[in-house]
Amino acid sequence: MAHCYYHALSSVRKWGGVVEDYLPLHQWFDQSKAIFADPRHRALRHHAEGIFMLETLFGPTIVNADNRVVPVRLVGEQHVREDLGTIPSFADWGRLITPQDWMLRGHRLDEPIPLGTVETAAGGAFSGGLSSASGGASVVEI
Repeated sequence: MAHCYYHALSSVRKWGGVVEDYLPLHQWFDQSKAIFADPRHRALRHHAEGIFMLETLFGPTIVNADNRVVPVRLVGEQHVREDLGTIPSFADWGRLITPQDWMLRGHRLDEPIPLGTVETAAGGAFSGGLSSASGGASVVEI
């Protein structure tokens, strides 16, 4: 489905109530569109663990406008099935990630890092000194 509103309409057809009863749950699944505006965003929450995270955040049930108690996990399962046709595990998504060199780098925490050097998130090093901001990039001085 293209939009959370349509997931919420589907929930109304299934359990009654109004769209507003379900919209926050469906929006939570698709917040990751802010990171990836394509189907890859689903890797972050569209899996079995994501459904359990939804339940942890919103509680085990909601009470809709018709005063009907609806299990949150069922709403999560509905969302993921409508988008993917099945409920994958996170491992199913993870198997599709091709490891990159920066993912495999590391160093022992007890190894000293040379003074004046800061390791970046990508595993490279930045040597401090005089610096100036350029091109909108943030610069670190040590």
